[in-house]
Amino acid sequence: MTSAGGARNARRAAGQGLRPFSPFSIKTKLGTLVVVSVFITTGLLMVALRTKTEVRFITVFSVIASMLITQFVAHSLTAPLDNMTTVARAISQGDYTRRVHGAERRDELGDLAATINVMADDLEAVDRHRKELVANVSHELRTPIAALRAVLENVVDGVSAADPETMRTALKQTERLGNLVETLLDLSRVDNGVVPLKARRFEVWPYLSGILKEAGLAAGQRSLASGSGNHTRKDVHLHLDVFPPDLTAHADAERLHQVVANLIDNAVKHSPQHGRVTVRARRGDDAPGSLALEVVDEGPGIPESERHRVFERFNRGSARGGDGGTGLGLAIARWAVGLHGGHIGVAESSRGCRILVTLPGSPKAAA
Repeated sequence: MTSAGGARNARRAAGQGLRPFSPFSIKTKLGTLVVVSVFITTGLLMVALRTKTEVRFITVFSVIASMLITQFVAHSLTAPLDNMTTVARAISQGDYTRRVHGAERRDELGDLAATINVMADDLEAVDRHRKELVANVSHELRTPIAALRAVLENVVDGVSAADPETMRTALKQTERLGNLVETLLDLSRVDNGVVPLKARRFEVWPYLSGILKEAGLAAGQRSLASGSGNHTRKDVHLHLDVFPPDLTAHADAERLHQVVANLIDNAVKHSPQHGRVTVRARRGDDAPGSLALEVVDEGPGIPESERHRVFERFNRGSARGGDGGTGLGLAIARWAVGLHGGHIGVAESSRGCRILVTLPGSPKAAA
């Protein structure tokens, strides 16, 4: 999980009653109010007996003192509730920027305020992601649709003939639309929960070699397809390094394909001219039968301060320059690795960016 998810879980834990008992709880305050009122009344009665003051005066003083104390305590309890009501009403109307004051209180109202603030944080994040998704998808759909429409209009108007080259152009834009739809389907799987794994044992070298050939980097085409379109980089060289050559892995081949393809896509997009991207596979150190995969590029790398955001949704890698993608590829890779019970992260590298993926010896369901 990302640090953002961890921070959200921490905030949620803070609002789930981690303080079962507090010396400043509402029950304690109300009990103290009763005790203080009794002491005041008893004290005034004792003063009345010693000074022979009329009981009615003592009664009036007792009532006034008790009312003042009660008013003070009641205000400390009702004021936060009024603030919570105002914030909850604003949230119900779509304003997720409002927060409840008093979350630092050491009583039940403080717990309630913290819980409401966590809920508001989550709703604000969901709303922000929804708006970003609409904006990103609209942007991504506009380009291939416009290009496809232009090609077909030219054919219909007789400006260009329906020759193989024109049809290949139309097919390329259709493939871009298909890739985007596949990305959105993967995102839907992420949101809907865990997908059952179809794990099997396979040889790593021919498996990774096939992915490289599908990407077109090992052959002559040098065209890499991604969820945001086709990124043509004829100058980027891809190198496969598997040791030992007969290395095997136990994983869901389709899900692992998503991981490797997205990592290669990201590495190629950020590689310099005539750069080199290395896909390396080794036996893992965590457990017998585990697998360690690395994808290393020679690009500008990722600053340590931004590494925790790399696998967040819609993160376009501002540190390495925006690439016009949806920012979902690495988030989907993290999800697929998580299904295996593995780990993915940015590892230390003397040059460029190095993404390390570790998979256990046997598949595990993500928590």
